[in-house]
Amino acid sequence: MLFLYSIALSLAFILMLPLFVLRRAKYAAGFSQRLGNYPRFDHDGRPVIWIHCVSVGETNAARPLVNALKQRFPLHRLIVSTTTKTGQELATKIFAEKAEAVFYFPFDWKFSVKRALERYKPAAVLLMETEIWPRFISEAKLSGAKVAIVNGRLSNRSTGRYSLARRFIGSVLDDVDLALMQGGNDAERIIGLGCKRSLVTGNLKFDLDLENDDDAITEELDSRFGFTSSGRPLIVAASTHDPEERFVLDAFCSTAAGSQTIKPRLLIAPRHPERFDQVAKTVREFSNGPACEFPGFKTARRSDGISPDHADSDIIILDSIGELRAVYPLAEIVFVGGSIIPHGGQSILEPAAAGKAIITGHHTHNFEDAVHAFLDSGAIIQLPDKAGEQIVDELFISFVDLLENDDERRSLGLNAAAVMNANRGATRRTIDALIEILK
Repeated sequence: MLFLYSIALSLAFILMLPLFVLRRAKYAAGFSQRLGNYPRFDHDGRPVIWIHCVSVGETNAARPLVNALKQRFPLHRLIVSTTTKTGQELATKIFAEKAEAVFYFPFDWKFSVKRALERYKPAAVLLMETEIWPRFISEAKLSGAKVAIVNGRLSNRSTGRYSLARRFIGSVLDDVDLALMQGGNDAERIIGLGCKRSLVTGNLKFDLDLENDDDAITEELDSRFGFTSSGRPLIVAASTHDPEERFVLDAFCSTAAGSQTIKPRLLIAPRHPERFDQVAKTVREFSNGPACEFPGFKTARRSDGISPDHADSDIIILDSIGELRAVYPLAEIVFVGGSIIPHGGQSILEPAAAGKAIITGHHTHNFEDAVHAFLDSGAIIQLPDKAGEQIVDELFISFVDLLENDDERRSLGLNAAAVMNANRGATRRTIDALIEILK
């Protein structure tokens, strides 16, 4: 089966070659490493723990885990891999003093996987959030490494896809020593696919806290854009996908035009860096379009050169990597993207940790357990399943209600922080469960 899988992977790779060429900045990053060409790594007899994060979300989630591993297993060496360029940039930045190597995850061919394993010789591999790479898991197991899924999540949709190749996936999961899942539904699903041992340890993101680096970025952004000094409430549109920016812009402009006393500001943080320029273009075009009720609004980009005019900007585009969590303390309202469209939503936990009023769309199946916990505690507003002008109206109503009702906004934020505090402990449970494969 692995042979057939490798053929299918090779065919898919060939079909994607034009994309690698046309979008080199995104898809060709780390290409040489992913083929197995890694820098020298000197072994000194200490066991190596390999943590694999896909992109920015998984890398952020790994923060408390990395800190705890360093404390509990000081004689082990930590290395971190990512798949995406943005994940690599963030991991290189935040784990510079904690990981002894940060590199790209190999393509899932036998030759590239074996090169990576032979270079780093991990005693254990921790795959963040259910990254199932059949060849890698098989070769890691053959090399003598223990393999664990950490902070795992598995939606109904993903389970359905994996079920199409149940026997094959079952044989792959048979090589996983331990699956530590975020919720009971996740654990049941992965057991149903063939994993022999799974425990519910909770979501590591409930243990996230702002760090010193985040505080410094918060202060720098506040000073540059005058969020606090302006006295204008900030709405953050976090991790947005196309066409969510257009909906948020429409609702924001209606909000800003409809009140004589409350003039909010908007910060948009697109989920994918390759869309930064397109989102900036969308914002400019909307300002001059007939649908805009707040024409001539002032805009700024994080990547722009510093200007005193930035403190007067109405809309800011956060076109940077790894800084979104530092923005949340400055916000009054946070809309979490990927949820108006059927993407499945982005994580609500970071704005919740900052104690903010959170709005999300209907499509949140990627984080169903967390969203249900927040809904049950009155800690989030979830919009109905609507689109187009109807969803703009829903956003507009939510923005206005929260801006005009301080008590409701504060209550949502306090409830969100309470849910976070009540669900802390995933890191401790994860470390306790990992002891058996790391000792």
